[in-house]
Amino acid sequence: MKVQMLSRNPDDYVRETKYDIQRVPRNYDPTLNPFEVPREYTRAMNATKLERVLAKPFLASLDGHRDAVNCMAKHSTSLSTLLSGACDGEVKVWNLTKHNCVRTIPAHEGFVRGMVVRFCGTSFFSIGDDKTIKQWNMEAPGYGVEEEPINTILGKTVFTGLDHHQNNGTFATCGQTVDIWDEQRSTPIRSFSWGVESFSSVRFNPVETELLASCASDRSIVLYDMRESMPLKKVIMTMRSNTLSWNPMEAFYFTCANEDYNLYTYDMRNLEEPVRVHKDHVSAVLDVDYSPTGREFVSASFDKSIRIFPKENIHSREVYHTKRMQHVVCVKWSADNKYVMSGSDEMNIRLWKANAAEKLGVLSHREKLAANYNQKLKEKFQHHPKVKRIARHRHLPKHIYMDTKEHNVMREARRRKERNVIQHSKPGAVPILSERKKHVVAVVK
Repeated sequence: MKVQMLSRNPDDYVRETKYDIQRVPRNYDPTLNPFEVPREYTRAMNATKLERVLAKPFLASLDGHRDAVNCMAKHSTSLSTLLSGACDGEVKVWNLTKHNCVRTIPAHEGFVRGMVVRFCGTSFFSIGDDKTIKQWNMEAPGYGVEEEPINTILGKTVFTGLDHHQNNGTFATCGQTVDIWDEQRSTPIRSFSWGVESFSSVRFNPVETELLASCASDRSIVLYDMRESMPLKKVIMTMRSNTLSWNPMEAFYFTCANEDYNLYTYDMRNLEEPVRVHKDHVSAVLDVDYSPTGREFVSASFDKSIRIFPKENIHSREVYHTKRMQHVVCVKWSADNKYVMSGSDEMNIRLWKANAAEKLGVLSHREKLAANYNQKLKEKFQHHPKVKRIARHRHLPKHIYMDTKEHNVMREARRRKERNVIQHSKPGAVPILSERKKHVVAVVK
């Protein structure tokens, strides 16, 4: 077997005497600039600094609710329409381009627990603490006509989650059981339960539309197939998951928002351990939603902040917060991949840019070329220490900054204790678990 090796002749670059001039290799190609890399590095530094200077993600605040915003729903066919439900039972329909409320519906008594728009966009469903499922027409009634639901279904227990099928008139609710409903019937066509007291959320798979997943109160995530009579399998974690979201492009992945301050991305084909553990929040994660590209997701937390994570990264690339924003309960990513909407405890819905430094409006040809060139420069030099430091730096509220430091100390103490236990035990007596496997208790099929 031949082994190809690099070989250099020392006569080409070694001086015969110390008085000889050093030989400098040169490329005489006129299209190549000898200072190309230093120039591009300087441009990448300037582009990164400008990106941080121009990063102004907050766009608008939609106020009008008289109680905390508890849930939101995106319109399936209209980019500019958003629906929100509050803790006082009120549902509002918003026009995002004009930043105003176009319709207010006194929908339920007590909390509005969930909302979803039908796949065709002609109507939407809402559930509340009054044990009812109501279907509403998307178009507002005429002047002087009272708001009335198209259909009302009275359930036996309180519903906590709701989602609609992608292609037909079937929807799913969760409460004490996971129920599958037909729009034409007043009783569920199928009910699933697995010895669990209650469920907090349910989501249909966007591609394999017969599959759905739910988060249960016994710290488990359960997978179902509507064509089967029993649930498929479930994974039990160390702490409870609040909600989950399917990746719309790679629909065998889903990400769940957990009470232990982390998010976990699972592959439904192998639930033994999560594919990725996403860390950065300092309090319970309450909601998560994927971007339509499937490359990133946004999370809302009890620590009064919103974070945007690339799906393959452990740490977030962006954190959004304001002085007045309280606990963020719900979050949505717009269908055009440009905006993020968040609803929080202080009765406001906020509109953010998905890319904080992106220039909105119509761009000229030269502006598009410059933006693409700067983006490629930043990607090329992203691992250089100075560029990396500037790109990663974020100002955080004091409570998040101090909690992050405290959690780092606690995490390091836990690691140190584990190392000491392993060192002072018999070889093999203490199992060494990876960070991903620590959070999974069991998988039941």
